[in-house]
Amino acid sequence: MTSLRLRGSILKQPILSTISNHRITYPSPANLNTSWNFGSRSGACLALQIVTGICLAMHYTANVDLAFSSVQHIMRDVPNGWLLRYLHANGASLFFIAVYIHLFRGRYYSSYCQPRELVWWIGVVILRLMILTAFIGYVLPWGQMSLWGATVITSLASAIPVVGTSIMTWLWGGFAVDNPTLNRFYSAHYLLPFLLAGLSIRHLAALHQYGSTNPLGVNSSVDTLDFYPYYTTKDWAGRLVFGIFAAFLVFFYPEALGHPDNNIPANPYATPAHIVPEWYFLWVYAIRRSIPNKLAGVAAIGLVFLSLLALPLIHKPSVRSPKFRLLSEVFFWTFAADVFLLTWIGQQPVEDPFVLVGQLATVWFFFYLLIRLPFLAWLESNWSKSVLVPAMPARS
Repeated sequence: MTSLRLRGSILKQPILSTISNHRITYPSPANLNTSWNFGSRSGACLALQIVTGICLAMHYTANVDLAFSSVQHIMRDVPNGWLLRYLHANGASLFFIAVYIHLFRGRYYSSYCQPRELVWWIGVVILRLMILTAFIGYVLPWGQMSLWGATVITSLASAIPVVGTSIMTWLWGGFAVDNPTLNRFYSAHYLLPFLLAGLSIRHLAALHQYGSTNPLGVNSSVDTLDFYPYYTTKDWAGRLVFGIFAAFLVFFYPEALGHPDNNIPANPYATPAHIVPEWYFLWVYAIRRSIPNKLAGVAAIGLVFLSLLALPLIHKPSVRSPKFRLLSEVFFWTFAADVFLLTWIGQQPVEDPFVLVGQLATVWFFFYLLIRLPFLAWLESNWSKSVLVPAMPARS
């Protein structure tokens, strides 16, 4: 009776009722595996980025003459500043790791299919904003790779016909990457994480509108249980394991995922031998540079995200789970390997055989998303109708 009265009092409070409906009594499929935990880990990473970013902003100076020195000041003079900076820098990598696993899980189990298209679309927008936010943040330390990475990436806008040069000049705030550019990037980098947080809440609301999918791809409402305490405990256990990995990275290998050239102050008169972005968007960078034409390369970057957005519309499998579709599972792993290959190619010199391999990997990337997936769905659907349905005994 006491628990019923407590639940009744909670339901009378709008805020507590919302928390209860989405974090306590939310009906969740009983057979979710560990890969479903990476959504909550992504949320934890975003919270870490916002908190550490606010703390770092208190000591950072957005000026080309002082930015690099202010970062060194944070590392050496601010109490625990080194920890804040390493948590923020490596937190970005951990954020992308969690989101990429979350994204690949959604592709593997076809979680974007009707009626959850909006969940997937918001997720793709979040990924695009994450890449933009991380790129802007990469510029702020104002090391060698910061300056030249910003110069190369923002120069891509000049390939857009008619308005390209104007867009590039607006991004720079002048005629070169300089102090106005750094100020604009700093302001945007401070704002975008809060936009990401808002989109994440909308992403979660869209998910809870229709409920989560499950590994078998069957009706998720058949066998459910309350989110608390079973999945709450699993989420916290997953965050603990992820936190141990993060601690190992921060305390023992804090510079492992960064570029050593970014520990050198920016020098506009000395170009690095090999300009590369951070590892988490090397695959996009590899697709762009595998196309010789600059405009076509920029269009290919747009096509990457348009292809992902189009998946719910062009891929409609009769059965969601690849465990019942052998061809789909095999080709999924070729796609995952292709993304890893593109990531590796993106950090290699622009020379043969890396150029040729990058071009082949780019062709397979788009072929898989735009042609192979819809064809497989059609093939498997027709095969199941022609083989399985006639094999079923007729009812008397």
